[in-house]
Amino acid sequence: MTLVADRPTTKSAGTKPSAKRDINAFTGLAHVALIAWALVTAGPLIWVVLASFKNNTEIFLGKPFALPASFSLSTYFDAWNEAHIGRYFFNSVIVVLVSTAGTMLFGSMAAYVLARYRFRGNRFIYYMFVSGLAFPTFMALAPLFYILKNMGLLGSYTGLVLVYIAYSLPFTVFFLAAFFKSLPYEIEEAATVDGASHTRKFFQIMMPMARSGLVSITIFNIVGQWNQYLLPVVVMTGPGAESKYLLTQGIANISTSAGYHAQWSTLFAALTLSILPMIVVYAIFQRQIQAGLTAGAVK
Repeated sequence: MTLVADRPTTKSAGTKPSAKRDINAFTGLAHVALIAWALVTAGPLIWVVLASFKNNTEIFLGKPFALPASFSLSTYFDAWNEAHIGRYFFNSVIVVLVSTAGTMLFGSMAAYVLARYRFRGNRFIYYMFVSGLAFPTFMALAPLFYILKNMGLLGSYTGLVLVYIAYSLPFTVFFLAAFFKSLPYEIEEAATVDGASHTRKFFQIMMPMARSGLVSITIFNIVGQWNQYLLPVVVMTGPGAESKYLLTQGIANISTSAGYHAQWSTLFAALTLSILPMIVVYAIFQRQIQAGLTAGAVK
């Protein structure tokens, strides 16, 4: 007599449909949360763009959430010329380009040395850079003001560029040091055997390999410096400094100088002009940013 054992019932067969339902429910809730977050984030931006085509009457006395009566660009021309937003815009472009270039040059070199070379004091220098992430910027405003004043750099682009570089270096070194550590050592060793110098290895071998990470941190620095307001207010002071205002200072100046008679459509047009470049930059380099953030995750 042969005894046939009962086939054990697997839990996976009975729980698979319920697991799918749980996953579908979670996915649905995630989509709802993302849609709500998109509306909360994009709603004010869309309202600012629409308000830039309206006049004060349409904004306050009409229907503030309705479409404008006409999509005339006159408010943008007024903001660019009469409110001097064009001048402030180019001031910001010059300062951000120079400061970002300096940040990426010094930050990438420091991160490469700290990540790939072993020497006494390596960890101490690295932690000094990282500690800058935990230091509140507003606590350094008063000392920073007097340091730049004693150096004769107050109200100058040179002083502001140096401050931007110092302000951006901690995160740049922190991000790139971890990225350089994830790169393979074999190619660098092969270049050393071929007689490549340290400078050549860095600029011709390591930097092209770290392209995605460099692009990501460059975009973060551009956005952070473009939107900076507190540091320019402190640094760009003194006689004749108004002509050197950056875009954030210029927009604030439009709001405060006009008082209760502000042309809000002009102000919203200036805000739109300050927002669009960052949206364009992110849209162009979106793939590189995502590749840089996820690089090394599977190493």
